Amino acid sequence: MPSLLLLRAGACAAAALLLGFAAAQAPRPEPAAGLRWWKGNLHTHTLWSDGDGFPDMVAAWYRDHGYHFLALSEHNVFAQSERWMPSRAINRRAGVDAVAAYRARFGPRWVESRGQAADGSEEIRLKTLDEVRAMVDEPRRFLLIPSVELTGTAGDGRSLHMNATNLAASLSFRRGATIAESMVRNLEQVEEYAARTGREVLLHVNHPNYKWGITAEDLASVVQERFFEVWNGVDNDNDPGDAQRPSTDALWDIANALRLTRYDAPPLYGLATDDTHDHHGNKTRALPGRAWVMVRAPHLSADSIVRALRAGDFYSSTGVTLTDVAYSPAERRLSLRIEPVAGEEFTTRFVGVRRQGTAGELLAEVKGLTPAYTLKPGERYVRAVVTSTGKPAVPSDEFPTKRAWTQPVGW
Repeated sequence: MPSLLLLRAGACAAAALLLGFAAAQAPRPEPAAGLRWWKGNLHTHTLWSDGDGFPDMVAAWYRDHGYHFLALSEHNVFAQSERWMPSRAINRRAGVDAVAAYRARFGPRWVESRGQAADGSEEIRLKTLDEVRAMVDEPRRFLLIPSVELTGTAGDGRSLHMNATNLAASLSFRRGATIAESMVRNLEQVEEYAARTGREVLLHVNHPNYKWGITAEDLASVVQERFFEVWNGVDNDNDPGDAQRPSTDALWDIANALRLTRYDAPPLYGLATDDTHDHHGNKTRALPGRAWVMVRAPHLSADSIVRALRAGDFYSSTGVTLTDVAYSPAERRLSLRIEPVAGEEFTTRFVGVRRQGTAGELLAEVKGLTPAYTLKPGERYVRAVVTSTGKPAVPSDEFPTKRAWTQPVGW
């Protein structure tokens, strides 16, 4: 077994989503210096793997809808080779005339084709990551981050997907006998790659309840893994859990309780992502705009974003905006400021683990815009889950209202 494991083993919403036809948002005013919040999605698919949108159309949608960074994370594919795809296949996958929409958005000088549409031989060339970056990247406004979703099955038959963010070349899924061993082998190769290239690379575990592939014990025992998706925007991937199995939210605290009591290990941080596949408004399972991270960093650069994520200086959201998240180690006090929205009420649940706890416990529940909680003796950490009475801009079948998650502090 690898050495690392041995250490511690709706209709309106749909219409608004039509790529290339939604109105662009104006760039937000930005301070000249200092820390600020950057909004991004770390899990996105296009026609390069199993998504139904052109990569440049997808990236432009996120840029035009107020995001600051985006990771295109195809399954075991680094989108840098030459690839042509039949127009018929593209439109069949999309369920609409995606090729016509692509041409309408970017025009014939950008859209490259060969063959004839009349006889069904037409093909469209998919733009590479470098080409898409040249088109969408804007200093202090938008950044495309190259990524790969390492996708495979462990020797025990369970499914594992992990996103490697901020790559310059492709990596391949490394299989182990178990989920835990597979996690370690992929962590090892990312660490080796980062050391060799000098890049800041983040590897996180995707949708743990998908096919019920990953348990709290898996997440706890591989202590070198610090990131997982507490919320994935794909409907029907079991984020809410069921009668026998915990939700991803509950899974988070079970894993962290094990890290504290069994492994004496650092905490696991929770990401929210879109995992977008459906980009034309005619399908609702995996839409853009459902979930994101807000990262507090000085610069809009890949290394700066990854460093802030590693430090836990971020929160995850499906629509709730936090203007500040502050933790005082001296007082052991977590304080939030919530951006008000007319007609909405906010409830914050402070969740943590007590000294001998084996799962998350509700430490306090606070209403209002400035909730805070001070850890009491015997309480090992606290994190906040803020829920609004308002509905998300892009609804989900799995949860009806907007939320935000902060990271565990007081460890």
